[in-house]
Amino acid sequence: MNVKTNENISIIGVPMDLGADRRGVDMGPSAIRYAGIVERLESIGYKVHDRGDLIVRRPQVNKTANTNLKYLDEITRVNLELCETVSAEMEKGNFPLVIGGDHSIAIGTIAGVLQHRPKTGVIWYDAHGDMNTSETSPSGNIHGMSLAVSLGYGHESLTSIGGIHAKLNPEKTVLIGARALDPGEKDFIKNLGVKVYTMHEIDRLGMARVMEETMEIVTDGTDGVHLSLDLDGLDPHDCPGVGTPVLGGISYRESHLAMEILAEANVLTSAEFVEVNPILDQVNQTARVAVALMGSVFGEKLC
Repeated sequence: MNVKTNENISIIGVPMDLGADRRGVDMGPSAIRYAGIVERLESIGYKVHDRGDLIVRRPQVNKTANTNLKYLDEITRVNLELCETVSAEMEKGNFPLVIGGDHSIAIGTIAGVLQHRPKTGVIWYDAHGDMNTSETSPSGNIHGMSLAVSLGYGHESLTSIGGIHAKLNPEKTVLIGARALDPGEKDFIKNLGVKVYTMHEIDRLGMARVMEETMEIVTDGTDGVHLSLDLDGLDPHDCPGVGTPVLGGISYRESHLAMEILAEANVLTSAEFVEVNPILDQVNQTARVAVALMGSVFGEKLC
């Protein structure tokens, strides 16, 4: 599969912190813009359309009746709007680049993408599996459930976004960088057959081989590739400004190599970068890393 490079990128900000239930990550879109994402992409030659931020409200009560999921109603509403926004941008022929915000926004992003590319393969770059459900989640935080929802498992309010049939194929979904999986997620992964490259595999095989194998999986019989990149996939030394840091992560250089290999394949059709938390950061370092990685994945070269 080879996709013609899209010169038009639509940036969609989603200042969501409800899925993580921790303040600060709602300022992620502003931090990424401040770090120069628009200028970076324009310097590479893209036409950038910044669509601004969706509005996220903070309810006074964090629980919805008959569920342990926090802020379910508002997260559902925002993701419904995000699904429609992403779909509308793709209808115009633009590449949707969603910036967050916590990882619960992947629910709406992917649902919108699937309206146009129903056989999308996904690279989930993350320290966590995000494959909990209300039954397995130890916290009730929806940002730890977004991949499960996108695969069709979870609360009906969430899985119905974009339509019950607009769901990912687990055999075309790859998780890279995992090093913190809950017991329920491990069983879920085994049962569904999602390919996972833990830090053990990355250390043993090397990032180049991991990405080569990943590209074979996500491009085989698919009609596009979506990148969902959580900045906590990288080691906290490189990205301190995330809400759930896990030691022993992917390095800055390994991440650039992964993005460069993805750029060379010319198969990416949508992307999101999430979990930048400026309150926990050091002089906007994590947002600057996010922007640098976006430069690589969109084809930025030294010469």
